[in-house]
Amino acid sequence: MTLLAIRDLRVEYTTVRGTVAAIPELSLEIGAGEAFGLVGESGCGKSTLIMAIMGYLGRNGAVARGQILFEGRDLVTTDSETLRRLRGGRIAIVYQEPATALNPSMTIGRQLMEVPRAHGVRAPAEARERAARALADVHLPDPESVMRRYPHQLSGGQKQRVVIAMALLANPALLLLDEPTTGLDVTVEAVVLDLLNELRQKYGTALFYISHNLGVIAQVCERIGVMYAGRLVEEAPAAALFARPRHPYTRGLLASLPRPGADKRSAPLVPIPGVVPGAGGAPESCGFVTRCAHARPGICDLRPVPMLAAAPGHGVRCARWAELPAPPPVAAPSLTNRPVLGDGTVVMAAHDLSRVFPMGKRQLVANDRLEMEAQRGHVLALVGESGSGKTTFAKVLAGLDVASGGSLRVLDADVARRPVRRRGAAEVAAVQMVFQNPDGTLNPSHPVGWPLARSLRKFGIARGRRDIEARVAGLLEMVRLPPSVRHALPRQLSGGQKQRIAIARAFAGNPQLLIADEPVSALDVSVQAAVINLLLRIQAEHQTTLVFISHDLGLVRYIADEVVVMYLGQVMESGPVAALFDPPYHPYTEALLSAVPVPDPTIRSARIRLAGEIPSPLNVPKGCRFATRCPRKLGPMCDETPPPRRAAGPGHRIHCHIPLDDLRMVEPVFRGAS
Repeated sequence: MTLLAIRDLRVEYTTVRGTVAAIPELSLEIGAGEAFGLVGESGCGKSTLIMAIMGYLGRNGAVARGQILFEGRDLVTTDSETLRRLRGGRIAIVYQEPATALNPSMTIGRQLMEVPRAHGVRAPAEARERAARALADVHLPDPESVMRRYPHQLSGGQKQRVVIAMALLANPALLLLDEPTTGLDVTVEAVVLDLLNELRQKYGTALFYISHNLGVIAQVCERIGVMYAGRLVEEAPAAALFARPRHPYTRGLLASLPRPGADKRSAPLVPIPGVVPGAGGAPESCGFVTRCAHARPGICDLRPVPMLAAAPGHGVRCARWAELPAPPPVAAPSLTNRPVLGDGTVVMAAHDLSRVFPMGKRQLVANDRLEMEAQRGHVLALVGESGSGKTTFAKVLAGLDVASGGSLRVLDADVARRPVRRRGAAEVAAVQMVFQNPDGTLNPSHPVGWPLARSLRKFGIARGRRDIEARVAGLLEMVRLPPSVRHALPRQLSGGQKQRIAIARAFAGNPQLLIADEPVSALDVSVQAAVINLLLRIQAEHQTTLVFISHDLGLVRYIADEVVVMYLGQVMESGPVAALFDPPYHPYTEALLSAVPVPDPTIRSARIRLAGEIPSPLNVPKGCRFATRCPRKLGPMCDETPPPRRAAGPGHRIHCHIPLDDLRMVEPVFRGAS
């Protein structure tokens, strides 16, 4: 039975440039109890569609044509009072950032109780009982305690569960999910996705999930739509879409992703050229024609393309879909993508490194006796959940913080207790950093060429206006941006362009070591592929050592040479990347791998979900740091005795009480991958 039917929908916004169509034309259907996923890059119109369904388009937005039929009722023409009753009742929404949906001045219980009371429950006791039951449904321990807390007293994963509970309180028939797991750790994301599937089965709620993460969509959705420039360009069952994508845009999205079993040597990422056109900027013929390698004049640019049937249940909006060749086999990597393996020189080495913050009579242990090293030209990846100490180590390495004990040698100097202000210009230039959010390193009142020129002057790389301008142009060319970009303000650039500027700034001083802290986590998959290719190319050409911090183990498998797995300030496992993705694993590494959403529904993975939260660094466990959450815990020994460091192979170390022979018997996490 059809629950939601969108027919010939056109959404327009009134701007200073006139009326523009954010969604020129779109039709789709979602059945009762179905899980439907909508994917596409930022700017494709996904969130606009969600806002149109909810009636939240704002004063300058309007549905110019078409219908949004929910349970047979047209939401476009429904009166405001009926629409108000439907919101939160029959239709609910979960946003990307849970903090924006929670009032920081109200307790969780009071906020949850507002939902049933707004939908007819008058007795406070009944409203409170329903709120507590909803928290139990989303597996939050001790619901009564949670109801007494304020939002700031909950973790990100807990807040997202509260928002899901709030959305489900009135037992809606349709749950809209707008990137609900983007800001979460991979382990928390896995738990939330499992929870959504469980609640869908329990209550028969239909899920409309929008995301740019194809791995998440592959994991939770039965049917998938691909959206580009406000139009649906492909729609199919999940298995069919991933097995044989028909539209060039869908193929481009999948080619931008690292797949299990692939690495930077064997399967270069292939970003989609160009950018998504702005609202109203796409051609009326094929919106993708300006970025498509298969476009043909006289065929693709003359008239609008209807949705065509490529197979039963599989629609594609492409005039040439039947003529397109099969996706090419993985090509041999080019030299620009192949990492320079270096000469074995150790550029960075941490020994017994600790960072402890005094907190009155107690101590917060951020890093505890870290041991790791990185060689010239290699990529060292640091992985682990939030709170594991990755960024603290990066700050000590960059001189933004100092260690409490141990040594940290960069080239020939111990910089563990030397902040950046006590390092010479050459030492500062030798270690540079690219942050997750490039806006934090760009001054909004200066053109983007200004920080590049400033870095060149400070490090003594260039002197004189002409020399500086020439070198700024060279840096922009290095990151594949035209020289004219140097005059643009940050607000005039896309996220991917700003991240390229941040990379150019970091390389202005010819660093020996580059720290990249989640540099692509906020980018679309195609932009992410372009930035990763760029980093690998520059790193290879300059033989730069790259310390890559990420929670995306799929990307880590693709990019890294060595991996260090951290948990609650300590190293759990370290070694060559190939060794860490096959047994023996540390139980924590195994759990991280099992939580990775794989963009291929044919690949099966072990289902290991970690219970509880990471312990407070103010009260770390006495024995193994991971003992309180470990699914393979042996007993009191794990609680009371720090684990030994065992050699599992060349350069491969596992800190665990479990014998290596037992860990080698563990089934691989991924099965079915080539």
